[in-house]
Amino acid sequence: MVRGSTVAIVGAGTVGATLAYALLMRGAAQRVVLYDVNRAKVEAEALDLAHGIQFVPPAQVVGSDDIEVCRDADVVVVTAGAKQQPGQTRLDLAASTVSLMRTLVPGLTAVAPDAVYLMVTNPVDIVTQAALTISGLPREQLFGSGTVLDTSRLRHRIAQETGIAAKNVHAYVVGEHGDSELVLWSSAMIGAVPLLDWSTTHAPRLDADARAAVAEEVVAAAYRIIAGKGATNYAVALAAVEIIQAVLRSENRVLPVSTLLTDYVGISGVCLSVPTVVGGSGAEERLVLPMTSAELAGLHASAERIRSVVRELGF
Repeated sequence: MVRGSTVAIVGAGTVGATLAYALLMRGAAQRVVLYDVNRAKVEAEALDLAHGIQFVPPAQVVGSDDIEVCRDADVVVVTAGAKQQPGQTRLDLAASTVSLMRTLVPGLTAVAPDAVYLMVTNPVDIVTQAALTISGLPREQLFGSGTVLDTSRLRHRIAQETGIAAKNVHAYVVGEHGDSELVLWSSAMIGAVPLLDWSTTHAPRLDADARAAVAEEVVAAAYRIIAGKGATNYAVALAAVEIIQAVLRSENRVLPVSTLLTDYVGISGVCLSVPTVVGGSGAEERLVLPMTSAELAGLHASAERIRSVVRELGF
């Protein structure tokens, strides 16, 4: 952990509480604070976590319904928002969640103006763009978790199909964190071998039909989990910890976070996920990967889908 580092989590619901647990288990921060308007809930979550402190790297846990608990945090993670219901798309959540951001974000930036802000609340691309507009913060300082989780789901499935460890699969999901996201198959690698050329005696080549099936599973994964247990929480919390550690430790990790794009392959003025260097100052350089014409068209279509909703919401 970075000595003295404080991570403030806004929202003590399923994702927020799981994120706090994951941060403690990984020893990612010296101080973890939970902020939620539900005082009984947030204090109970913090107390439950504190009772296990002797079993994890040394840290302090605090829970409060007073926004002052977030003061001078190094990283602020926003998980608060309307809960996605079975069959409901992330975009369906947009209006109510953006309305919440209009009151929440100014209070947070007042107590933690220098923090790096990570938006996790869905629909994350729209929430990120709204929060940027409301806060006036630079795009490096405030960004969304984007398709980091989707990319993890993709690499998991490719690992299953090929028999190779997920950490040796290098492939990205880009675009909206939602139904219009797409896999950049043309740049995907297993080790140093292009995935499209992959063929071994123990794993067949992933042909077009197999790739399409994998991509469909990745897009539908959240719906399947929500239908079965009501929410996604473990993997998204672990994905958020990866992003937070990249910031606190200045790791310069390449992660597909959601940032406001400016002339990225012809796309501007919309928050989308693309491979981005994440380090001490937040979301830094955006990397342009090779894309086929179909992939480029898919990314532009995803941008238009987000842009149309953002316009409806007045941003």
